[in-house]
Amino acid sequence: MTMSTEASGGDGRNSRQAARQRAISEAVMAEGAIRIDELAERFDISLMTVHRDLDELESRALLRKSRGVATALSSSLVESSDVFRLGQQQAEKESLAHAVLDYIEPGQAIFLDDSTTVLKLAQLLPKKAPLTVITNVLTIMNQLANVRGISLLALGGNYYNWCSAFMGRMTNEAISTLRADTFIMSTSAITDDTCFHQTLETVDTKRAMFNAAATRILLVDHTKFEKRALHALAHLTEYDLVIVDDKTDVAHITRLRSQGVNVVVAPSHRSPRADSTATA
Repeated sequence: MTMSTEASGGDGRNSRQAARQRAISEAVMAEGAIRIDELAERFDISLMTVHRDLDELESRALLRKSRGVATALSSSLVESSDVFRLGQQQAEKESLAHAVLDYIEPGQAIFLDDSTTVLKLAQLLPKKAPLTVITNVLTIMNQLANVRGISLLALGGNYYNWCSAFMGRMTNEAISTLRADTFIMSTSAITDDTCFHQTLETVDTKRAMFNAAATRILLVDHTKFEKRALHALAHLTEYDLVIVDDKTDVAHITRLRSQGVNVVVAPSHRSPRADSTATA
């Protein structure tokens, strides 16, 4: 697309710009990182145009622009968008989602957080209906809105595009008036056996759900033990159950169990079901 085409006015221009920005964000999220000059060449646009597009996408927290590279990778200060995270460790997330189903009973009220691991679980919840699902995640709301047997309690507040979720004071105050059977969540990183996240808003909302649930379950794939984030949420000993995937280092599992953490190893979903409490 040339600059002259892009510069043509009206709704057509806005529509083409939106489509191009969506294509750029999808390309960056699929590959993790792409040089900006390569994006300009790939989409047949000028460097000025691609920088404008990237500035817009960065302002929406869909990706980041730094030193000539557009990237979807998270850092200790900035979480990557849910669109990018959804494509990572899909097999592991599927295994964790299937494993936690054993700990959900029909008739329960459950909090679901904004993690893409829990998003995998949401697809399976009709198997456990009837359920009351309480969530601040727009994606889950849309997914479960018309599902038979699912009573949906949607939490509002300030909307954050990068995680497709509502967070902040209004959200947390609403959570504080509720009591659920179970809170199911994931985390951005585990450091010193503590869950960490990149933003205080995330920590505050998850902590509100944590405090309002009788049982707390953490789903965590092996890559989270290798990552870092800034703000602490909870030590793993505070959870009633921690479910890890079968690629998790045995040293982590042994160490956590020695501290009294109830660790369950989720078998590969494609393999025959094994005893999930067996030593990895």
